[in-house]
Amino acid sequence: MDGKTANADPQLQQFIEIESQKQRFQQLVHQMTEICWENCMDKPGPKLDSRTETCFVNCVERFIDTSQFILNRLEQTQRSRGSFSESMAD
Repeated sequence: MDGKTANADPQLQQFIEIESQKQRFQQLVHQMTEICWENCMDKPGPKLDSRTETCFVNCVERFIDTSQFILNRLEQTQRSRGSFSESMAD
């Protein structure tokens, strides 16, 4: 490998990671929109009434809370597996 290829790899990996994060975010937004629309929107109209608006706000907040909880849980699981694997290697 020449120096240029070695230097390009981290940049390419970073680009791929950023694009993957964008895609995951878009999927979450789409999923959240679908769930909240189904739960909150009775009859589409020209304006949201206060009940529907409150429902959307609560739905989005709960969706974000749940997503954050799941991410934190996955990180904890990965950390505990990593420390378990490291202790097994000793």
